[in-house]
Amino acid sequence: MKRNIPEIIYGTAWKEDSTESLVCESLKMGFRGIDTANQRRHYNEEAAGNAISQVIKSDLKREDLFIQTKYTFPSGQDHRIPYDIGDDYRTQVKKSFLSSLTHLQVDHIDSYILHGPSVPYGWAQNDWEVWQEMETIQNEGGTNYLGVSNVNIEQLRILFGGANNKPVFVQNRCFAQQGWDKDVRVFCKDNGIIYQGFSLLTANSFVLPAVKEIAENANKTPAQVLFKFSMHIGILPLTGTTSQTHMKEDLSLDFCLKDEDIEFIENIAIHRK
Repeated sequence: MKRNIPEIIYGTAWKEDSTESLVCESLKMGFRGIDTANQRRHYNEEAAGNAISQVIKSDLKREDLFIQTKYTFPSGQDHRIPYDIGDDYRTQVKKSFLSSLTHLQVDHIDSYILHGPSVPYGWAQNDWEVWQEMETIQNEGGTNYLGVSNVNIEQLRILFGGANNKPVFVQNRCFAQQGWDKDVRVFCKDNGIIYQGFSLLTANSFVLPAVKEIAENANKTPAQVLFKFSMHIGILPLTGTTSQTHMKEDLSLDFCLKDEDIEFIENIAIHRK
């Protein structure tokens, strides 16, 4: 049974020294889902943990939060690798996970994600070794859910077909020009997987002015319309805004779009041609 999963998640990538203050602010504003990774190249997981610890001590309980982090292959890391480069892959995962628990100052993770397979196509033996260790972590109670990021439809089918513990989440960058990752989304819907979409705004900047009229009619911003649209088509959105105003707006999505507006946005890349 899926539980404690928020409707929108705050993403912490590329925030560096501002990570702690921004995560604190996001939680105080009302976000309950935090996405990070044990990949110092793009994330400051330890700073996210400091923020989570502060808020738990003052305002929230651990069970109020949905904390998601990731194992990243060496090819996705810089020199600040959270395991020994010579370790076998299962040991890498184990060390990375234990390091994440320390960084985040918690005793379990709600969602543990493979931060992308090691190959651009197909599924390599080392990908299976990583997934098997992730399954062990889940079986031992270290995480509630497993997931995978940055996958194409072929890779997702292979993983889903061969995994003992099926992924509950897929997290992909979502492009309007690719039908909002339609093939992957449909597979997720058909197999009970929750699709998490990131870069919804930054990867689709041309969409915002195109939905201005829809936003005005709904008395919302174009960004709010895009996030609400994503929910309508089965996407759990991530937002990485650094603006308090936008945080508040991203949490104010208690409205509905008309069917014709949803259809227009879903096919907006076709209209653009």
